[in-house]
Amino acid sequence: MPQLAVFPKAFMHALCKDGSMLVSEWIELATKLDVDGLEWYAGFLEMQDKKNWSVFRRQVEERGKKIPMLCCSPDFTHPDARFREKEIEKQKQWIEMTHILGGSYCRVLSGQRRPGISIDEGVKLASESIQACLPYATDMGIVLILENHYKDDFWEYPEFAQKMDVFCRLAASVRHPNFGVNYDPSNTYLAGEDPLALLKRVSDRVVTMHASDRYLLEGTIKDLQQEEAGVTGYAKRLRHGEIGKGLNDYDAILTELKRVHFNGWISIEDGMDGMEQLARSVAFLRKKIGQYWP
Repeated sequence: MPQLAVFPKAFMHALCKDGSMLVSEWIELATKLDVDGLEWYAGFLEMQDKKNWSVFRRQVEERGKKIPMLCCSPDFTHPDARFREKEIEKQKQWIEMTHILGGSYCRVLSGQRRPGISIDEGVKLASESIQACLPYATDMGIVLILENHYKDDFWEYPEFAQKMDVFCRLAASVRHPNFGVNYDPSNTYLAGEDPLALLKRVSDRVVTMHASDRYLLEGTIKDLQQEEAGVTGYAKRLRHGEIGKGLNDYDAILTELKRVHFNGWISIEDGMDGMEQLARSVAFLRKKIGQYWP
């Protein structure tokens, strides 16, 4: 049966930028929810001190939860080889961080879709960089998970492999037992594509999932795509919604995941309107999981 985790989407600025929230405060809030674990983010300010890694793991485990997966954002499509080497070293540090936190899954991305990088070149650079990290991940017992991503909170350009065909091409270029897909249906909508179509192309490789629902404050997906480049973080018209009340068809998603015997972690990226909203999203998915994995 899949297990549920939560991610502090509503508190990223507080945890990663101005320090107005302590990680221990997030742990206290999150561990009260009906979940099995907490997805971690490498960019929490307090994670800069390596001594905190095992401290936070202990705090989470003392409350009966675990840290199954680490969210991080390597940028492997930069044309400068020295830049990519630094990103590979950062990814290896995040793999070690995942291991010390007690996790099993560490996210990888392609990188930013900078002007001037062709699809062929970008896929090649990202694939080579991911594969350079795999021996270290294997030694640590960590699975690298490639997400069909939209845009890191702190990036200027959208994800290089945002489009389905590019993502599937990159995923297909890496075949390794310590590599899989982190499926995010909401991000597919932001690419102007069908999340179920993507899922059916990669479902046999999905090992983890991000769950959320999205809506646009105004305008259309095309408007969003026109304004997303050159803006740090998400475009202002984009909003996270409550799971079960947006565009995603979770019955169809879970039906396909059950068909391929998915038994991994589903991490909820929600709660932008508060912990009560996050709790409702948890309850929605807990009920759905019980329905499809009785």
